[in-house]
Amino acid sequence: MDTGTPATVGFGALLRGLRTGAGLSQEELALAAGVSVRALSYMERGRSRGPQRRTVQALAAALGLDADGARQLEYTASLGRPRRAAATDVPPTAAVPHAVAPAGAPDLLPRAPRGFHGRVAELAALSRAAEGEAPVCLVVGPAGVGKTALVLHWAHHGRAGFPDGLLYADLRGFGDTSEPTFVEVLREFLPALGVPHSRIPESANGAAALFRSLTADRRLLVVLDNARDSKQVRPLLPSGRRCVTVVTSRHRLPGLIVTDTARLVAVDVFDPQDCTMLLAEVLGEVRVFAEPAAARRLAELCGGLPLALRVAAARLAQRPSWSLAAMAAELSDESRRLSLLDVEDTGVRAALRLTLQQLPRDVSDLFAHLGCHPGTHVDRYAAAALAGTDPGSAEASLERLTVAHLVTETAPGRWTMHDLVRLYARSLDTGPHGLTRVLDHYIATALAAIAAAEPGNEDCFPLPAHYLPPAVIRKFADRSAAVAWYTTERNDLTQAVSAAHAAGLHDRTWRIVMTLWPLMVWRVRDGWAPLLKTGLEAARADADRYGEARVLNVLGWVLTEEGHIAEALTHLEAASALASCAGDTAAEANALIALAMAQAALGSPDDAAQGCERAVELARKAGDRGLERLTMQHLARHQADAGRWREALDTATEALALDNCSATADIPRILLLIVRGEALLGLGNEAEGLTQLDLVAREAESSGNEDGAVRALGALLRASPNAALQTRYDAALVRLTTPT
Repeated sequence: MDTGTPATVGFGALLRGLRTGAGLSQEELALAAGVSVRALSYMERGRSRGPQRRTVQALAAALGLDADGARQLEYTASLGRPRRAAATDVPPTAAVPHAVAPAGAPDLLPRAPRGFHGRVAELAALSRAAEGEAPVCLVVGPAGVGKTALVLHWAHHGRAGFPDGLLYADLRGFGDTSEPTFVEVLREFLPALGVPHSRIPESANGAAALFRSLTADRRLLVVLDNARDSKQVRPLLPSGRRCVTVVTSRHRLPGLIVTDTARLVAVDVFDPQDCTMLLAEVLGEVRVFAEPAAARRLAELCGGLPLALRVAAARLAQRPSWSLAAMAAELSDESRRLSLLDVEDTGVRAALRLTLQQLPRDVSDLFAHLGCHPGTHVDRYAAAALAGTDPGSAEASLERLTVAHLVTETAPGRWTMHDLVRLYARSLDTGPHGLTRVLDHYIATALAAIAAAEPGNEDCFPLPAHYLPPAVIRKFADRSAAVAWYTTERNDLTQAVSAAHAAGLHDRTWRIVMTLWPLMVWRVRDGWAPLLKTGLEAARADADRYGEARVLNVLGWVLTEEGHIAEALTHLEAASALASCAGDTAAEANALIALAMAQAALGSPDDAAQGCERAVELARKAGDRGLERLTMQHLARHQADAGRWREALDTATEALALDNCSATADIPRILLLIVRGEALLGLGNEAEGLTQLDLVAREAESSGNEDGAVRALGALLRASPNAALQTRYDAALVRLTTPT
């Protein structure tokens, strides 16, 4: 075993000194030179048998030594001792790259952005994030939101805090040109830090090690702009505790948060006031402030996106005679908006295209399919139906789109798009059936919600022709889950109706309208008539008498509740006649129920009761126990309104006995219990009647059945008025009459 000759001892001492001077760990130097840590350790301890020339050259390159320094290292390794330097020799210390000082502090920042406005909160957040030891600040946001402008503005104004220099690199993570390798970036950084080009290591690991050594004791700002992923950034992070690194990206780069404790600074679109000020910076205050409403409209049409606003302002700057209102009118045309927001090689479409092309094919495909969605929000089930995949895969793709700032998760499991992003998605070709798939998803899901919310009710309708069932239909555990879904999806269901009608998909239009009937029952005063009239128009266009009768029936009932009795009677009589001609017993019974309600509203409870008796007969003829209970519920109501208390009590009691529904908050059951309580009071059984009404009022309040709560509390107030009841009644009435 070699105990170490004077030559190897001298080489080891020199190697240790050079490594320490360069600020490299044993592991870093070994990795850069392509030798094992164990082998390097032997060399430094003088226990190696004399390194081969190739190994010495690799070590010299990793240390960044120039030609003289490399020769001296070879000489020492092969001949024994470090020779005394001649007057013309380069001293060993000069061979260590970090000893070469730059002429002045480097500044690679591009010029400060012009017309920068606002972002006070984001600038403060960036300053807070830059505090601490070796922080990495991650500035993220969608394309065109102004991340680079924010960082450059902050860096130029804070340059005094970085006396050793400011480094900048565009990593081109979202560009048409190829991304620079980290070695190419370091070949810009290292000369700025004083390393001659000839002394930059050839190997990637050597260059990275040298960069870390040079930044170990400096106070630097490193801006890494437009990063695609965390892997692209990590080799460029400085090692010094006093350095600050700011990374911008359209992606969230969670890997940097995990491995380098990056502080996140999110950049969002401008609010209307900042939009107006940005326009004023470009166009001048006089021109912008002369049209405040048009400026706000431009901000709205551009979605608060700074890039879009700047493009719109550039177009206006080229047309001094144009008003802001004229530009807003141009942008109001959705078919032209994105093309109007492009100028030369800059624009919203180009920025979104570059973002999208970085994503995997299945993710970009889902993004394109989202453009077929008629509403503003999607869940994983709707996304899966659009893309023809399963909800799990759809959710994974939605999460990737969220990281890329192409969608935003507004609530757990619900995603939306910026308006301009949605327009871009709609411009992509996904084939002819995207809208049909999402409409059929809504039909399937709503039918499942009805089954959970109102178990035992007949099906609303047969499925449409050429129905495209989703791969997975959402399940609802109980009525409350179904109610929550209806409440959440109401706006999107309404928009689905409009989109289906506009596309001429009439069979889907009226069916989606009809799937909303449970929500109409729960919130009858929410202005449903226009939506129902759209459904009626679609059913007639589809020449579907069954659908027409069903929609007429619900429309007549809603109009009755709204007090438009004459119009309601017209629709209900037509519904009854259509159902009778078609032999649709259930539809005819429902029409008679609604017709009886209109008659009662005209002050004819006896006529209403007579109509309900006919409806009961039809329900029994059809053998539909659920419909029979419903018709008896209405019959009991009209008997009570006519003061026929014994008949009302008997009818309500008989109908309650038909109840095979386990849901305690079932609406017909609530209404039957109210009639029963009123009938008990009418027959003089005050204690039992008040107890019955109090129990049903509390049940209705707890289940969110505001109509039932108002009816029960109103009956209690008439029988036994007090302040506490009045307060509960007023609160329930406010909830009932406040649109959702």
